[in-house]
Amino acid sequence: MARQTPRFGAHLSVAGGLHLAFDAARQARCDALQIFVKNQRQWSAPSLSPDAVRAFREHPEAARITPVIAHASYLLNLASADRGGRAKSLAALTDELQRCEALGLAGLVLHPGSAADSDMSSAIRRIAAALNDVLAAVPDGRCAILLETTAGQGSAVGWRFEHLADILAGVEAGDRVGVCLDTCHLFAAGYDFRSADDYASMITELDRQVGIQRVRCIHVNDSVKPLASRVDRHAHIGEGEIGLAGFRHFVNDSRWAGLPMILETPKGEDDKGRDYDAVNLSRLRRLIRRTQASDA
Repeated sequence: MARQTPRFGAHLSVAGGLHLAFDAARQARCDALQIFVKNQRQWSAPSLSPDAVRAFREHPEAARITPVIAHASYLLNLASADRGGRAKSLAALTDELQRCEALGLAGLVLHPGSAADSDMSSAIRRIAAALNDVLAAVPDGRCAILLETTAGQGSAVGWRFEHLADILAGVEAGDRVGVCLDTCHLFAAGYDFRSADDYASMITELDRQVGIQRVRCIHVNDSVKPLASRVDRHAHIGEGEIGLAGFRHFVNDSRWAGLPMILETPKGEDDKGRDYDAVNLSRLRRLIRRTQASDA
């Protein structure tokens, strides 16, 4: 009996209709999928029509390509000390979570926010309070909000595991909030996982601070920039500073079996005319086969 592996997928476009992402996912040979549920560069968007929801939930590939995760708008900043900006972020996140519930999505990935001119502790308290408000506005929801690890650019919150631990400690409905690891962001933030020992040390720290059970999604991206650069620049799998070895540790860790591992690597085609998402997914899957065969 083959052991269970991660559910590999990619962030794909919903241009022309949310349900069309399933067709693109099938072509790229995805097991899982990540999408935006509204324009990520705008604060508001038209409501989802019943027909759009039905087309998504009843798509022929919906049962096979699972789970489906959403990524929240990049405009949101729950850490903001500005009342106006905070109110807009709260309203927009509540709307996105409601859309995810309507579509039956498993998770909504969220960048925690930026402390800007305030101190980190105050920013973390504001994020936790905001999450409590959003979850209270969408009671009995099944879609989890997943706090993403960040690269640490500027005054971003979430580039240390302890930031996420402190946010989670302040959330009342803790079972509705989890974590999304991003390999590029972890590496840029200073977590080295290229050797087996370094990977083990990082996971031990993650478990101590956050808890392994909190991790519900992993973004798999190589890094253009070196370790601890605190610069967020994604590269194709095996073509950046992380290299294939770091991904081998992730994809063969039985603790991540069944979890969505989502590509956010550059789009386009390689020099052989192959879709980059399909190429990157193939590279990740080959790491599993190679390790099973020879433990190399």
